[in-house]
Amino acid sequence: MSIITISRGSFSGGRMLAECLARKLGYRCVDRDVIIERAAASGISQDNLREALQKPPGFLERFSHRRYRYLALIQAALTEEIKSGEAIYHGLGGHLLLQSAPHILRTRLIAPMEYRVRLARKRLKFSREEAVAYIEKVDQERQKWTQFLYGVDWGDPALYDIVLNLEHTNIEQACNTISTLALQRCFQITPKFQKQLNDMALASRVKATLATHTSTSELEMEVSADNGIVSIRGSVPTDLLKEIAEIARGVPGVTDLHVQENN
Repeated sequence: MSIITISRGSFSGGRMLAECLARKLGYRCVDRDVIIERAAASGISQDNLREALQKPPGFLERFSHRRYRYLALIQAALTEEIKSGEAIYHGLGGHLLLQSAPHILRTRLIAPMEYRVRLARKRLKFSREEAVAYIEKVDQERQKWTQFLYGVDWGDPALYDIVLNLEHTNIEQACNTISTLALQRCFQITPKFQKQLNDMALASRVKATLATHTSTSELEMEVSADNGIVSIRGSVPTDLLKEIAEIARGVPGVTDLHVQENN
């Protein structure tokens, strides 16, 4: 039992790879729309969340609080969705949203431009010129957005456990390679790893709750958890510490709480 994330450019075969792995391993496929739907339960519209994940930030957004809130909501939704294991996430930034969780198999799939153009033309009925322009535009937007959200280059191979190129292989072969790797002991969910996933999911729930509550939605805090004991740290007004504690204690799974104000 393991968790796999798939990073890919548009029309690079990511969905096909995820579906192949799901059939071979018996895992669930989780895509961006599933996470958006779960995140939207907090009151943020699905359209706003989808737009936030699809479009690069404007100049003013680089200094806004929106980045923090969206990340908190999306991370909470993703960790809840995959914490039980046997899941394959093939949406944007999964390997980065889950970067604090060990033993997740982080994969990247790349494909030659002609391969991607063929898929784009087939699915979208584009001309070749339209397909190339579309792919380049989406890639550029994803690169900018990933840089904005996480401060990294999404193409950096150091971010992944394995990078597969469809130039000299196919989806079935890539699927076989990744499924074999996923079954290795180092990527299995042990009791220790499960605890870390549960802790991360609880911390993410608390952070998302604080990020959307009317009294605390403008604050930014660091949240961690350890067996139900939640620690919150941030630069916040002293008169809000009690309210922060009350809001956090209301999150299911919180058994004890420590709130510390940064000096």
